[in-house]
Amino acid sequence: MIPAEKPSLLLVDDDETFRTVLSRALEKRGFAVTAAGSVEQALPLASANPPEYAVLDLKMEGASGLVLVQKLHELDPATRIVMLTGYASIATAVEAIKLGATQYLSKPANADEIVAAFGHSANADAQFEAQPASVERLEWEHIQRVLRENGDNISATARILNMHRRTLQRKLAKRPVGL
Repeated sequence: MIPAEKPSLLLVDDDETFRTVLSRALEKRGFAVTAAGSVEQALPLASANPPEYAVLDLKMEGASGLVLVQKLHELDPATRIVMLTGYASIATAVEAIKLGATQYLSKPANADEIVAAFGHSANADAQFEAQPASVERLEWEHIQRVLRENGDNISATARILNMHRRTLQRKLAKRPVGL
């Protein structure tokens, strides 16, 4: 009797410990896991052998996980993609789903939650209906977005937000509940 081939899964996360633990857990659940620490490392792996499943971190050194969602979807629209992030927001969830992700989960997510997410259809609002974002959280996300647009330049960001530089630095030092 020939053993059934395990479904291929691409795991991309820049946190090496998390990647190793999750990789082992997913292998125990029947997946043939290929792991990478960045979008740049994952692209050649995915191009050589498009995976049936993918688990991608949103925020990594180099390119965003959103870039990889789009590339994987272009390689094979049937790839089931779960986007993981410690920086969940409605905007990034909607963007990930539009680009081809199957589901969007906030960290920490365990292997069982990830495997269950592969079976769900894309519904960006489902994760957020129970608890809308607080004003502090929305402000934090807006500041982060403007900061990224200005190449992490605090002074330029403060000018655009019409805020004193020290005030902005204090706000950046605080993290809103849920982050």
